[in-house]
Amino acid sequence: MSLSIYEASVPVFIHGMRNLQAILAKAEAHAGDRGDPPSVLIEARLAPDMFPLNQQVQRVSDTAKGAAARLAGQEVPSFPDTETTFPELQERLAKTIAYLESVPAEQVEAGERREIVLRPRGGELHFDGKTYLLSFALPNFFFHVTTAYAILREQGVPIGKMDYLGGF
Repeated sequence: MSLSIYEASVPVFIHGMRNLQAILAKAEAHAGDRGDPPSVLIEARLAPDMFPLNQQVQRVSDTAKGAAARLAGQEVPSFPDTETTFPELQERLAKTIAYLESVPAEQVEAGERREIVLRPRGGELHFDGKTYLLSFALPNFFFHVTTAYAILREQGVPIGKMDYLGGF
């Protein structure tokens, strides 16, 4: 039995975002326990030229919904990047999960060979669906999940590897 494009994408994105939701809940509680304003964590970043936590979470959302939509041949849902609180970040992830759960598996499967064109600054990237998922979308998704985790860990939030991996 082979692994399908759907199985390698939508459930993986949902699992990662649910883990990130749990990590964000621990971060919010940690800020409260320390008496710090939540903005200290939400605005934290690993390096001056990297996105802060809230933008890392937004990119997690964007990558997951964008990948599912492109693979399914749907318009990518647009969410404004206005989240500045933990509840707003949680809602962003919840909306993304709800969207992913609405995408029919058979539409995602049909995207394995679909041409995917991205237009980042300075050019165009062309992929077939499978290559897009495996070489661009999944690595990008996990980069931003990992960076969000690393920001919070560096800020002293008591999280570990099992928080990142989540339940099975």
